[in-house]
Amino acid sequence: MMTRIISQIFYGTLIHSLSLTKLSIIPNALLGIDKFGKIAFVEENITNEQNINDILSKWNINEEKIIRLTKRQFLIPGFVDTHIHAPQFPNAGTGLDLPLLEWLNKYTFPLEKSYSSLEFAKNVYPVVINNLLRNGTTTAVYFSTIHLESSKYLAKLIHEKGQRGFLGKVNMDRNCPNDYIETIESSIEDTKNFVEYVMNLDEKDMKDVKGDEESITNQVTRLVTPIITPRFAISCSSELLHSLSKLAQEYDLPIQSHLSENKDEIKFVKNLFPNLKDYTSVYEHHNLLNQKTIMAHGIYLSSDERNLIKNLKVGISHCPNSNFSLSSGICDVRKLLNDNIKVGLGTDISGGFGKSILDSIRNASVASKVIHFSNQNDDRDNNNKNSHLTLPELFYLSTMGGANLVNLENVIGNFEVGKEFDALLIDPESPQSPIDIFDYDDDNIERIFEKFIFLGDERNISRVYVQGNFVSGTEFK
Repeated sequence: MMTRIISQIFYGTLIHSLSLTKLSIIPNALLGIDKFGKIAFVEENITNEQNINDILSKWNINEEKIIRLTKRQFLIPGFVDTHIHAPQFPNAGTGLDLPLLEWLNKYTFPLEKSYSSLEFAKNVYPVVINNLLRNGTTTAVYFSTIHLESSKYLAKLIHEKGQRGFLGKVNMDRNCPNDYIETIESSIEDTKNFVEYVMNLDEKDMKDVKGDEESITNQVTRLVTPIITPRFAISCSSELLHSLSKLAQEYDLPIQSHLSENKDEIKFVKNLFPNLKDYTSVYEHHNLLNQKTIMAHGIYLSSDERNLIKNLKVGISHCPNSNFSLSSGICDVRKLLNDNIKVGLGTDISGGFGKSILDSIRNASVASKVIHFSNQNDDRDNNNKNSHLTLPELFYLSTMGGANLVNLENVIGNFEVGKEFDALLIDPESPQSPIDIFDYDDDNIERIFEKFIFLGDERNISRVYVQGNFVSGTEFK
């Protein structure tokens, strides 16, 4: 029987989530990656060279395949950004003086209509993906625009750069500018065209091994996946929403949109759909809610809406920077988690100005503490007392939480054997690092990890891997 082919080994500290509350730190670990980019083995407590040599011999691996981390370096799973508007990237850090609906009309729609020009897209989209990869986003759930050709270009670029992406061509046929709107017919026709284009991108790369023990690897997952993307209920007619749900069923695709972000938005939706109970029911009525649906924000959900979301296994993308920046409100993530609702983190560029999930983690921490403070004297809501999000929970949301939202919890999110190796090599002592490490930190790697989470940035993300492939960072010499 042939030995499974190992392409790379890491030796050092691994940090990943085993559950929402359990953070696992594994020092002196050997992690092996096979030629398909999957984790072949994880050996713990390897403390001497003889142990290493024994494992190398067992797997028939040469020493030169080992990347040895320093005492203060560590590997973590790649970050999952569950909500980002790629075309809005040029506006990041600007135009945050208005609430959502005014902000869309003044800043966002005028920028997005520029993507009718493919040349404009070619000047922006490479910058977007390069920035996200440098910041450790190995998986991103993208909105593009209504434009077919620039959306295709973005899909091709994500694939070429090796990022894992879920990309939606935006659909909207009402309550939009006259020069940035679709008809129902053109929206569906272009979406079908886009879906088939994206689904063909990976065909030549899908690997299927048969006839030997490596058949256990079967296929790697699709790198780029189309996702059905009605912008939100305000901008989509009932007929378009019904047509999009049929398209999602026909191609068995995930769905994304916005939900309950802003109070004026909620009122507008109620006026548009007066016969439906609430905002969430609008999407349910049009068969757009299921276990493959990601809804961004969910700030003002009623208990009935939360129950509906839970029962239909819909995921919520928590985008705290955007919620603060556009003065939308504060999402009570603890309440969602207590209701067993799936939650991940999103940057929501450019409603949010941060391009890193580290920023989302930090703002999620602040948001949860603000909720905690506001509930301290409220005897009606005892479940929220003393329940701000902890470090293990925040890290889980940024990795496994996101993996759950994109239904890849068995593929990515931590370092379990058999999963694909989407990972970041973190160097707290990189050149010009924003993190200060002292001698007394050495005996507590969790302390160094926490400093990275709250102080670190892209300078500390030394290398980025997707499906075992090096996609960003510094080459080892």
